Amino acid sequence: MHITANVVSPFTAEIQPATVEIHDGRIAAISPCAGPAPATFLLPGFVDAHVHIESSMLTPAAFARLAVRHGTVATVSDPHEIANVLGLPGIHFMATSGRSVPFTFCWGAPACVPATAFESPGAAVTPADIEALFQSNTCRYLSEVMNFPGILAGDPDLLAKLAAAKKRNLPIDGHAPGLAGDAAARYFAAGIQTDHECVAHEEALHKIRCGAHILIREGSAAKNFDALRDLLNTHPDRTMLCSDDKHPDDLLAGHINRLVNRALAGGIPLRNILRAACVNPVEHYRLPVGLLRVGDFADFMEVESLDDFSTGRILRTFIRGQLVAERGRSLIDLPASTPAPNAFAATPRTAGDFALAAQSGTLRAIEALDGQLLTRELFAPARISDGLAIPDPARDLLKIAVINRYAPAAPPAIAFIRGFGLTQGAIASSVAHDSHNIVAVGASDSALAAAVNAVIHNRGGLAAVDDAGHEESLPLPVAGLMSDQPGEAVAAAYARLQHMARQTLGSTLTAPFMTLSFMALLVIPALKLSDRGLFDAAQFRFTSPFA
Repeated sequence: MHITANVVSPFTAEIQPATVEIHDGRIAAISPCAGPAPATFLLPGFVDAHVHIESSMLTPAAFARLAVRHGTVATVSDPHEIANVLGLPGIHFMATSGRSVPFTFCWGAPACVPATAFESPGAAVTPADIEALFQSNTCRYLSEVMNFPGILAGDPDLLAKLAAAKKRNLPIDGHAPGLAGDAAARYFAAGIQTDHECVAHEEALHKIRCGAHILIREGSAAKNFDALRDLLNTHPDRTMLCSDDKHPDDLLAGHINRLVNRALAGGIPLRNILRAACVNPVEHYRLPVGLLRVGDFADFMEVESLDDFSTGRILRTFIRGQLVAERGRSLIDLPASTPAPNAFAATPRTAGDFALAAQSGTLRAIEALDGQLLTRELFAPARISDGLAIPDPARDLLKIAVINRYAPAAPPAIAFIRGFGLTQGAIASSVAHDSHNIVAVGASDSALAAAVNAVIHNRGGLAAVDDAGHEESLPLPVAGLMSDQPGEAVAAAYARLQHMARQTLGSTLTAPFMTLSFMALLVIPALKLSDRGLFDAAQFRFTSPFA
């Protein structure tokens, strides 16, 4: 097979009219061509440098089927979401699904499962498990080391996991939101090489000075591209692009190509953009992905122009010489579905299960921030009725609850939250980083029970209910995290849920379910809620929902 086009070097952005010869999935020759200039351009495919496939609510095969439409040919994927639910069998499920389609998944060995000792996960990943994942070549890097207090304190199990990667010279990913000064220097000196949690330019520069590569993140919840994009001009050799968490409707609309377009619109040179979107992740993670050189795998896209990488303008995507997408249409067939692995023992709840006795007249509440994983701590007068603290939608003080999904009758943990804006009803989800218990926010105890019970009925998924009893839900039978349906169907169901949460229930958040999924992530400040109680991430200890 051969293709004649303008070949764009991702290293220099130089353009060479040439004929590319492909044999057995690799580029056999790139020969300059004479005559009229070709009408199209060839560039390497894009790489998402850090993503949790599970957050798309799609299996790896279904994720790949959508991603190739946008010129993506590979992801650096951390399967710690399913690992928290199922342990090693979950990781092997992801790897098996990924091998069923033409796409390159680079899987990481989850470093922090469970993420903390202050929550109830479904499984744990030990240093011996990490060794086994590396030994079998299932995983090719150590994924995000979220427990930075453990690194600074010299936690022996955590250091053993780092040692397993170091002795094989494998990359080690970081996760250190807000870490600065001597603590940041010590964290990265331990051998950690990346960070995708920067929310400010100065924070990123400090971490670069500590030796880190910065992954500029723009996902469905955390959106840091605008704050960090100048790094593409000043430090193109130290940056990559990633989504981290991408919900299905967003993935249907675009992927790394959207960040490339925004960078181009901001005047950033194409050479710098291609370094971050293609070259740096391939080189840093040593991916088996081609960069348009003789001998490389034939992983590239053909586009109409170098000014617009919108999905419809990406003419064709090739992976190892196979045409996998054409003009926004995926050519990947989904394999036949297999039995869905899961772990779900929670039993139905009543409104009374969500009652919370008032311990004082002042709430210590979580404040959710649109587009951020960080939260704030706030204090507000409690609304009290018959000795119980109850939601006050007029002040956007709603109840938040987390229920252990791995135990049949564990009592819910309850606190209050501002920022969701619900005026009625409730939303609930079994996608709740990182232990993936059931998390719900509601304007009443009865609505909380109804939304939680919808998730329990489906043995995992998302649900929204209003005060009239109308319900929308999205079952997620694969570990309570992913659907076994094609991406288009999942995206449509998710869009209906989003619409109900925003238009019917009144949420003011851009992505209420994505924000909800991070309200139990204890490693990111300030306040979060686990199934065991309200947690102060800055002090790394439990605290009271009342002041």
